[in-house]
Amino acid sequence: MNQIRCSLPAFALLIALAVSAPAAAAPIAEGTVSAASPTFTWEGGPLSGVNLVGEPCGTTHTCEYILLHISDAGELETSWTASDPSGNAWLNFALYKSDAEGNPQGDAVGDGGAFANKGAFVTPVEEPGDYVMEVGALTGTATTYEAAATLKPGDPEANAEYGEQPPDASSYDWYKQAGADWFQAYIDEADGTRLHADILRPAGVPADKKTPVILSIGPYFNHSGQVGAAGPAQGATYDPFATPGPSNRFADFVLGADVIRKGYTFVMVDLRGFGGSTGCLDWGGPGEQADVVAAVEWAASQPWSTGKVGMYGKSYDGVTGLLGEILNPKGLAAVVAQEPVYDMYRYLYSEGMRYLNSAATPMLYNAIAMSPGSAMDDTEYLGASANSTARPGCEAGNYSDQQDPNHDSEYWTVRDLIAPASKGKTPLFLTQGFLENNTKPDGTWDFFNAIKAPKRAWFGMWDHVRGQDMDSEGRLLMGRRGFNGEVMRFYDQYLKGVEPKVKDPTLVIQTNDGTWRAEEQWPPADSKKLTVPLSDGAYVDDAGNMGTNDGLAANASPGIGIWTISPPLPHEVHLGGVPRIKLDVETSMPNANLAAAVYEIDEENSATLVHRQGRLIPEGGTYEFDLYGNDWTVPAGHRLGVLVSTAHAEWWLLAAPTFQDVAVANASVDLPFLKYRRDEHIHGKRAVRLENYLANAPFELDPETIDSATSDSFPMPSKLKKRRPAGGTTNPGGKPNATKKRLTARIVKKRRGRVLLVRGRAPVGSKLKVKLMRGKKKVVKAKRDRAGKRGRYKTRFRVKRAGRYRAKVRLRGGEERMRARTKRVRIEPRR
Repeated sequence: MNQIRCSLPAFALLIALAVSAPAAAAPIAEGTVSAASPTFTWEGGPLSGVNLVGEPCGTTHTCEYILLHISDAGELETSWTASDPSGNAWLNFALYKSDAEGNPQGDAVGDGGAFANKGAFVTPVEEPGDYVMEVGALTGTATTYEAAATLKPGDPEANAEYGEQPPDASSYDWYKQAGADWFQAYIDEADGTRLHADILRPAGVPADKKTPVILSIGPYFNHSGQVGAAGPAQGATYDPFATPGPSNRFADFVLGADVIRKGYTFVMVDLRGFGGSTGCLDWGGPGEQADVVAAVEWAASQPWSTGKVGMYGKSYDGVTGLLGEILNPKGLAAVVAQEPVYDMYRYLYSEGMRYLNSAATPMLYNAIAMSPGSAMDDTEYLGASANSTARPGCEAGNYSDQQDPNHDSEYWTVRDLIAPASKGKTPLFLTQGFLENNTKPDGTWDFFNAIKAPKRAWFGMWDHVRGQDMDSEGRLLMGRRGFNGEVMRFYDQYLKGVEPKVKDPTLVIQTNDGTWRAEEQWPPADSKKLTVPLSDGAYVDDAGNMGTNDGLAANASPGIGIWTISPPLPHEVHLGGVPRIKLDVETSMPNANLAAAVYEIDEENSATLVHRQGRLIPEGGTYEFDLYGNDWTVPAGHRLGVLVSTAHAEWWLLAAPTFQDVAVANASVDLPFLKYRRDEHIHGKRAVRLENYLANAPFELDPETIDSATSDSFPMPSKLKKRRPAGGTTNPGGKPNATKKRLTARIVKKRRGRVLLVRGRAPVGSKLKVKLMRGKKKVVKAKRDRAGKRGRYKTRFRVKRAGRYRAKVRLRGGEERMRARTKRVRIEPRR
């Protein structure tokens, strides 16, 4: 949940990829790429050092430069393979515009890094000209490399998904652009905690002018910077002498969605112990839960509030939205939560197996909480977060609490949001990346599918980003336009009672091929699990296996463990859901590390991770657990592979090896396969994270491993069927829809017999064609309609002639063939 904005795990607290333009240096190579000659290759190095917190070249690490003449607009893909004597061949690459002397200018127009020996990134190049490629050591000794820059000519805007650039929100009074006035207030809680709130109201309106409220509650609204003194290490600004003003954390949303001018008040409340609020930070516990209830009910009760409150947030302030969801404070009417955590324990541990942030994150939030506001703020604001009399030694106690690896402890039980999720009755709009490497898709669908309320979501191939976030070239990081508009229609519906004129899909899903589609539920209704028996075997618990090449792992190799691999698939298959593994484990010592992973393996033996999860094995026995969910197609000719191993060294960086042999037997995994093809797509392009993941994550398996691990008992999933039924949806409570695969029709007379209504039931959201017929065959009129939220439709016809009428109704488009017809009704002649 920390504010790292690169697609890297939390260890980026220590290592920063993005740097400002380097000093001039003589290039080691010079080349040209164009439509006629699209590829330039070069070799470089040796490079050495450690790039700590974005230090400039020549201080803690060495760099070198390549001069590129790019003759045509297009997309430039840079790829490299590196090596060094220590096996830690980690490099940064960055592309800059060049001046006439070959010196890099301004900020990087594109960059990429890989914590393994391979990497790649793609940069849209709109202006042909001279560019400088900087190559720098991230960490390593005498690293050499081979690299290639390949240009795909064309209009880069045609190959990318662009959104509107948000207005500049860098100034302290950015809210004035939004048409807002800024006020501050304090909220007193029953336990003595005093919460600070920044309030943005439509400028110039009377104090008692009522509007609905969009509320965000979190740790990032300090007037001196979102993460306080931790800002420089997080790539965020920190100014202890800033002119007081509201945080610009969500300025992109307030400005981009025109929230204030659309008649909303936007409120930011500091959680206890942060910004201008007193108390001790509580990591989603009872104290912060009380903060959420107090803030929502306060916002609903103000004289300028209609009493309708919607929550908005991402990451930590997405978690507080989920707290609101399960706590149901009075006035809460809608929740938008982006990339949250569903169980606070799972952000730090996988059933006892440690992520790096189990140590780093508690320190980070202690640092944020201890950061005062701007010296220009009033004394109450400045002294508030330092007031931890409610718990003396607050920071040390908080850190100690979070070092408990026992998921069943009292501390963690009250911070599990999944268990009480069925209490959620507030309309929810969620985003979750399948490739999320910060807050992780762990427990997402257990929470989401338990909510008993109208639900919406975007699920796809991104990491820790918001729907409107863009890269430096204006490319939407999720890859799909319209997020702000969809969010505002959601708020308008549930905070203002305005029925949306645009019908947005219930769920939008992005698959690994970059396509987007609409679904009514996830996992989809046709997702069926196939049990795959796994091979017996043993591995050494040295925490030295890498699950992917997409992360930091010193002295580790990918693909080490017990493999079970399918023969080549005879047809395309589609994984869509949450796998579950069951296995017997035998150990000689307590607390062995175990990880399970599912891979796609192509014809060139390159393995790409699709699903994974892990846990500690306290003692020998039978264990069963879910892996992360994903939505992933595997082409014909590729294989599926399942690997059981020690902890993935690039994922569970603090997993402690026991160096014992761990034996696995009687293992099986239930893999979720879809029954029907997904050929109907909606607009949207590849997420940026997906491009990087497909370039960096795969590793090569040797043919001997594939031959020896291929199992003839690996069951083949069925071939995907072409036509998907129109039914198979669920209602907000998650129960099967009563109108599934049902189409009915009835005709009735209205208004003295000159208006006919054709009405009935159909699968929710299905498209209908309704024909009105006179006599036996005469088609009088035909209209299109759509079944509503409850599976009902009503089509009106006005008729002029007397006669006997009936109607025929069928599903249209690529949906399942379903037809219905009515009885006849008679229209009498006029008298």
